[in-house]
Amino acid sequence: MEPPDVQYARSGDLSIAYQVVGEGPIDLVFVPFLISAVFSWIHPLFASFYERLASFSRLILLDKRGIGASDRPRTPPTLEAQMDDVRAVLDGVGSEQAALFGSGHGGLMCSLFAATYPERTSALVLYDPFARLPGTTEEHQRGIRRMRNEWGRREWLEQDIRDDYPSLAGDESFLRSMSLIMRASASPESAAEFSRTVAEADISDVLPTIRVPTLLLYRRLAGDFKGVVGALATRHPEEQARQVAAAIPNARVVAVAGRDTSPFVGDEVPTEVERFLRAPLAEPVPDRVLATILFTDIVGSTERAASLGDRAWRELLASHRAQVRRQLGRFNGMELDTAGDGFFASFDGPARGVACAKAIVVSAGDEGIDVRAGLHTGECEREAGKLAGIAVHIGARIAALAQPGEVLVSRTVKDLVAGSGIEFDDRGDQELKGVPGEWRLYAVQDG
Repeated sequence: MEPPDVQYARSGDLSIAYQVVGEGPIDLVFVPFLISAVFSWIHPLFASFYERLASFSRLILLDKRGIGASDRPRTPPTLEAQMDDVRAVLDGVGSEQAALFGSGHGGLMCSLFAATYPERTSALVLYDPFARLPGTTEEHQRGIRRMRNEWGRREWLEQDIRDDYPSLAGDESFLRSMSLIMRASASPESAAEFSRTVAEADISDVLPTIRVPTLLLYRRLAGDFKGVVGALATRHPEEQARQVAAAIPNARVVAVAGRDTSPFVGDEVPTEVERFLRAPLAEPVPDRVLATILFTDIVGSTERAASLGDRAWRELLASHRAQVRRQLGRFNGMELDTAGDGFFASFDGPARGVACAKAIVVSAGDEGIDVRAGLHTGECEREAGKLAGIAVHIGARIAALAQPGEVLVSRTVKDLVAGSGIEFDDRGDQELKGVPGEWRLYAVQDG
């Protein structure tokens, strides 16, 4: 088969390259980590894998921002930004709902997408899944430095092939092709940036909110392995797959045969994906969705109103509300309620929520107002266009603990904005009124 035409979708101000193969009844988006779909067609191994998936689906392949034929962004490739790229491509091909297939580190973003947009996700397939990359911060930092210094070198590739493609070890033709594919897929700096996002991300709190049919696959191996990002951490396929399966409601886990850890080798992985997607699937639960909740309020509003007088206070409050609504529009936030001088809003991505909260605090300060803000990401129930549930209460309680001019967030928010460059100060474990347990909170640093 000839490689399909490369098309482009707009994701914000970036062009995202994508390809469509096959005419099956199921829309299937395949998301690897650092392999460019556009350029990997040069080797029969990858072409055969794509053709096999396309034999039972309309296969949608994309190069995420910073990868392959897609634009290089000026901002880090966060999971949230990668979700935007998938949505843009789905819109571009006219797909209202698709199954997502994430391999290894690509599964982090696919999992977050399925929880955030259940109405657009018919099913979720994860190969070699994990919620958080094993290893220490020091190990991850060493690995990122190695990515930057050794990406695409022969010694690196030989080790990668021994780990992920042992049946092709010593195949000089495959090594040459992989060298071209890796260098065309990402620059050393892009590879390091993606690796930093992977090393910092933790989707443990997201997994229980996934309500779409989910299949987890891993290779039944004698031991652990490293693979293309082996510089970051040694992975433990079976242990990690079963931990993820235990966290996702009703997830299925299947061990596939074969000694090559890469999903591209052999027919075992595509066969399991086809068997799963052809079987009758339970309907997703679109009335429950992962959302980032924002609460804001003016500190000392009663005293300020008394000192200004009714008319001046009403004018100041009207100006503040207009400014908040401008910021919500700027960051794609949804206003859900306004009570007194406070706002309750939601976002489909935590980084947008944090950026909006910071902008609200700064603009309020310019008006001489002290605003505090709190954010939490969690599963919410959708009721008549509103959001409800314990996540909403947690967001409100976090906001109540924020200091004047402070944006306070839960650990879940911090974990999900990995790679964004947002810095935090640890505020320690806190009790939230009416919410069981202790909650680790973080203040967003200025800048």
